[in-house]
Amino acid sequence: MSRVGRKPITVPGNVTVTNQDGHITVKGPKGELACRVEPRLEVKQENGIIALERPTNESYMRQQHGLARTLIDNLVIGVTEGFTKNLTLVGVGYRATLDGKNLVMSLGFSHPVIVEPRPGITFTIEPGDRTRPMSINVAGIDKQVVGQQAADIRRKRPPDSYKGKGVRYVGEVVKTKPGKRGVAGK
Repeated sequence: MSRVGRKPITVPGNVTVTNQDGHITVKGPKGELACRVEPRLEVKQENGIIALERPTNESYMRQQHGLARTLIDNLVIGVTEGFTKNLTLVGVGYRATLDGKNLVMSLGFSHPVIVEPRPGITFTIEPGDRTRPMSINVAGIDKQVVGQQAADIRRKRPPDSYKGKGVRYVGEVVKTKPGKRGVAGK
């Protein structure tokens, strides 16, 4: 059996989960999310625990078993806690501000970079100081949308491979190249 698919999903008391022929809908305090899973998978719900079982042991069904379990778990986490991705702005003069719901960034271009949030996404900004750079928090209930919005922001100015300047995820390690000066002495 799939190791991921075998794990049960604990559903809090304030969350309702409905299943109609592979269409899973989860309602919670933060909102409502839905996804489709393989209809041949059996979704059992009792006493606040969801368990998935597959009808056969073929490769495709094993893959769908683990995928469906993860998707349903992400829906439950999304409507109860939500998801957050954190980005930092590394570089002299790199700043971000909020203009209503829009994110306005100064990334070394001749113009400001404006990012409109996708539906269900909110931006917050934590100002930096001498010890840490400015950071942008992307929050929402749908894990896929939060990750895509953060990737779109990072794509506006990815980290430079020589100086390391740009927009990067918190904790991302950027390997810098030595440049011409570092190679000349060898």
